[in-house]
Amino acid sequence: MLEQVFHMTQNAEKVVEKIIQDENLHLAHIVLPKGDVVPSHDTNATVYMTVVRGTLSIALGDQEVATYEMGTVLKIPFETKMQVSNQHLATLELMVVKAPAPQL
Repeated sequence: MLEQVFHMTQNAEKVVEKIIQDENLHLAHIVLPKGDVVPSHDTNATVYMTVVRGTLSIALGDQEVATYEMGTVLKIPFETKMQVSNQHLATLELMVVKAPAPQL
C-alpha cells in the first residue's frame, strides 16, 4: 500500500487533534461545542483554517472578534496572536493546515 491513511474523531464533544504532523505540513482537526475556546497563542507558521461546520469567532492580533460561517477558509500570517472560540449555538468544526510545517 503506497498511501498512508489517517482518521479524525467524529463527534460533537471538544476535540483538538493532530492528524498529520510531518516535515511537509501539519493538519489539525478541532471541534468546539458552544462556549468553548482554544487558548490564546501566536501562530508558529502560516495557518490555513477552514470552517467545516458552525460559525467561527476569532480575534487576530489587536482586531475585534470576527465571525466566519461554514465554508470559509482563512489564511492567517506567521506570528499572529489568535483567540479561537465558539460563541454560537451550533458545534464548530475546523480543519487547520500549517504549511510549510513549523520547524520544531
